[in-house]
Amino acid sequence: MIELKMLSNEIEYIEIKNENATAKIALQGAHVFEYKRSREDDLLWLSEVSDFERGKAIRGGVPICWPSFGANNPELPQHGFARTSLFELISSSEIDTKTTEVELRLRHTQESLKVWNYKFDLLLKVTITDKLTMELKTINTDEKEFKLTQAFHSYFKVSDISNAVVKGLDKKLCFDTLTNRNFVQEGDIIFNQEFDKVYQKVDNEIILNDKEKTIHIENEGSSSIVVWNPWIDKCKRMSAMKNEAYKEFVCIESANAFEDFKVIKPKESHTLKAIIY
Repeated sequence: MIELKMLSNEIEYIEIKNENATAKIALQGAHVFEYKRSREDDLLWLSEVSDFERGKAIRGGVPICWPSFGANNPELPQHGFARTSLFELISSSEIDTKTTEVELRLRHTQESLKVWNYKFDLLLKVTITDKLTMELKTINTDEKEFKLTQAFHSYFKVSDISNAVVKGLDKKLCFDTLTNRNFVQEGDIIFNQEFDKVYQKVDNEIILNDKEKTIHIENEGSSSIVVWNPWIDKCKRMSAMKNEAYKEFVCIESANAFEDFKVIKPKESHTLKAIIY
């Protein structure tokens, strides 16, 4: 089943159901805000007090950071403008009883050209089966090249942050944005304070172990991974998030960040892909 629905505040979303899983994708931001395999708990975390309003990013799920990750382009909003832009649904297909695909598109507008003076097509293909697969394709339709940083800012639901362990980043070089220094990760990642690090030259699967489940993250078109949890003080300052929400999730973001930026020449493209299960 593929059905276009609307929330009470006129935010449209796509609801998908097949034998393997269910999912919900908001047209604003092409934002996957729910994915659940049959007879299992939600894979993604969504804030109970998230804003589902026009022009405001949804807190949780998988926001798309594009065409800038973080605040590295002062002319753009934090994490770019895609996550608050209205995409259009251009195709949908029930491939079989267990597999569903949808594709959404964002194109440059007169408004986007004012803040980022490049012409583009941005396509997100989402495949819902026993895995959640997201493929974000950037096509440069301009006559000049542009630099791109981006991320799937994935929020993963956990039983408690004290139970979360991230594996697969041992011995990887990373940049700690809280201390502005580079270092090499030693061992697995656990959480007992605010955590915000960007790992580089990552070419392997990342695993999130929780008390009773294991989440796998595989990436293509990316060699940088961001791991983030705001912890107590920052969580209290953040919008659309309850004070204790930091206990409920960890973000593991498939990215092209910092030195993993991409330069897209005219008529060329780049695809960032994440497979989650």
